[in-house]
Amino acid sequence: MAFKGMAPDRIPHWEHWSCPDAETYLTGIDYYEHPRLCRLRMRELYPFLDLPVPEDDTPVPRPDLDGCEHSSAEVQEGRHAVRWGSGFSWHWDWGKNFRDAEEALAFSPLEQGDFTNIPVVESRDYRDEEALYRFYRSLYPAEWGDHAPEGSSASCGFYNTMFMWPLLTFGWELFLEICLDERFERILEEFAEINRRVFRVFARLPVNFVICHDDIVTSRGPVCSPEWMRRHIFPRYEEFWSIVRATGKDVVFMSDGCMDAFADDVMACGAIGIISEPYTDYRAIARRHKDCFIAGEGDSRILMSRDPEAIRKMVERMVETAKMSGGYMMCVGNHIPWNTPPDAVKLYLDLSEELAWRNRP
Repeated sequence: MAFKGMAPDRIPHWEHWSCPDAETYLTGIDYYEHPRLCRLRMRELYPFLDLPVPEDDTPVPRPDLDGCEHSSAEVQEGRHAVRWGSGFSWHWDWGKNFRDAEEALAFSPLEQGDFTNIPVVESRDYRDEEALYRFYRSLYPAEWGDHAPEGSSASCGFYNTMFMWPLLTFGWELFLEICLDERFERILEEFAEINRRVFRVFARLPVNFVICHDDIVTSRGPVCSPEWMRRHIFPRYEEFWSIVRATGKDVVFMSDGCMDAFADDVMACGAIGIISEPYTDYRAIARRHKDCFIAGEGDSRILMSRDPEAIRKMVERMVETAKMSGGYMMCVGNHIPWNTPPDAVKLYLDLSEELAWRNRP
């Protein structure tokens, strides 16, 4: 109902949940010792979070809080990692296989085809569209056939909607060095052809929503100019999304950062709404796009303050914004990371349970 802008009485949540210590605090069950029991208790206490439950209760290795020296092979190679959720972060080493701009500009995504062993997040083989379909179809119950249950939020998602392909393939520095070169247009078009296959596959899946991710902005706004984006990226969004919309599916767009500069462009391309971070002005989006889906207004920096009054004001503001759009979801847009104070998480959830209603039952 929220995705569709139908203003459910209970304002739902979409949380980026990465705080095992909060789960232990909330349930009284050690997350690392009993991850399944802990999650089952979390679902009893806070069903609106809809957290996934592990299949078994195998203990989770407890991270070394004093350092990461021996936590992964990458770190043993002398590289740095930090805590992330119940484990450790990875490294920003995208593009490490390219020595310079000329080598990057000579790359052919279509000739490569198989990205299984290339770290681009969506690392799989794109050469055979039918094989790609079989892979994605295996993720959904066979009994669904070609259609998701009516009224369900069944979805699929893709991290590299367009912008992330060159960014992850070449890394930040090379991407920014070559993106204005006229030879770069051929590379983008080859990535676009790969994505046409992806979205044709998505059009056939038994889902009602397609979550499309591209980090097209930072916390301060656009990475590339509006002119560049409107030439190279947004027309392809419109094309890709029309493929799945033609089969009755809705598109939700996801990006880190401040989406103010591009929110209207994304909506014009066919998205039903945006999930981003608290740097974004969600009220402005709600005013311009009636009952659109929006999420990400909550701010983990406020939770980190442990200030009860500030946390209450944040939740109250979120509820006020929710009343401007039938598609609003409660969401701490910049994540609830591992070091968020558990008592602050509890206060946020308890206040949400109390206040996140359009009409109290």
